[in-house]
Amino acid sequence: MDKQRLLAGWETLGAAVAEELADWRAVHPRATLAEIEQVVLAAMERLQARYLTDLAPASAAADLTAPPRGERPRCPECGGGLEPRGQQEREVFSPRQAAAVRLRRSYGVCPTCAVGLFPPGR
Repeated sequence: MDKQRLLAGWETLGAAVAEELADWRAVHPRATLAEIEQVVLAAMERLQARYLTDLAPASAAADLTAPPRGERPRCPECGGGLEPRGQQEREVFSPRQAAAVRLRRSYGVCPTCAVGLFPPGR
């Protein structure tokens, strides 16, 4: 993970979101607290999606080839060790994210029961 690249991208997006919020407020000087909250939450979702997209692949669990075979995630159906089957890109919904986040990480298959998973998580 290139920390400086991440920080630069987050600062750029954060500045753009802050400017959009300030511009919105200037156009809506009589907005209610509920209206302001709605706009702020939508803006924060954009920031959250970017953080999740950038940070999730940095997890060791995102690459099934990294840990030794005995330490890889287990199949939730039969408990067998997952075997890596390349990388896949998927849209993933986190519990508090309104929109899907696009992630690229390992796809695993259980050699015992043939269940395919996109660990970690669903």
